[in-house]
Amino acid sequence: MSYFEAVILGIVQGLTEFLPISSSGHLRIVPELFGWGDPGASFTAVIQLGTMAAVVIYFWSDLWRITMAWFADAWRVGRSLVGRRKLPEGRSTDDARMGWYLIVATIPISIFGLAFKDQIENGARDLRLISATLIVGGLILLWADKVGKRTKEIEHVSTKDGVTIGVAQSLALVPGVSRSGATISAGLFLGFTREAAARFSFLLSIPAVVLSGVFSLKDVGTCSVGAGPTIVATVVSFVVGFAAIAWFLKFLTGHSFVPFVIYRVGLGVLLIVLLAAGTIDAKPTDACIAPSSSAAAAPAAPQH
Repeated sequence: MSYFEAVILGIVQGLTEFLPISSSGHLRIVPELFGWGDPGASFTAVIQLGTMAAVVIYFWSDLWRITMAWFADAWRVGRSLVGRRKLPEGRSTDDARMGWYLIVATIPISIFGLAFKDQIENGARDLRLISATLIVGGLILLWADKVGKRTKEIEHVSTKDGVTIGVAQSLALVPGVSRSGATISAGLFLGFTREAAARFSFLLSIPAVVLSGVFSLKDVGTCSVGAGPTIVATVVSFVVGFAAIAWFLKFLTGHSFVPFVIYRVGLGVLLIVLLAAGTIDAKPTDACIAPSSSAAAAPAAPQH
């Protein structure tokens, strides 16, 4: 991979990570359209660390508050369990509960990632599947945006909400589904406002994507993508991703998801036409398949 290609793919990752249009799908589509070859699942997982760094910095105050509150609550519960006595006085705060919900919501993607590791890393990168998931996922997002009551804010998240959105996130193991698209759709169906659904989606992405990227770091430079281009793409994705978060949250205050639905459906139809005409290949032309030793990354590898 050249540094020019790395910059382009970093921009693509940064722009599409948080929008409900599937970053992993675009990282499979764009190289195919330009004849660059599929950079592989490991490259996708690693450069997502750049956009996750953008999330952490953007929501730093929220994350710090949630983390400190969760540790305090976990210590309180732990003292009770170890000492086999009644819980010390006090109750879980909203921030502490949010920490527990984020942990619970990350469990489903870990289970499904382990169960379907091989299919995710290989067969799921077929453009015929990606075109279908783009269209179907877009229509589901449109449905959720239309029927959702949009009355609940992020502080109203419950255990049931966390589990439901967590299961939705596991669907994003398939490229084209879009992690943000799936989780935001679930949030809308549960009655959350657009901005609240997006914020919880962004926070929920951190554990799964960071674990996936860290586990995939050992594969950097082992395939056709060198360490240098991977680093460049990661840095670019961070800068572009930070700007994309700010823009997206502001956009949602006065707009619906219809433009993203139109884009998803249009791109899916375009892929079908190009595949039928033989202009592009459904299977990866130069896939960099992660070695079996990277299995640990699969549980937390949402394909945005």
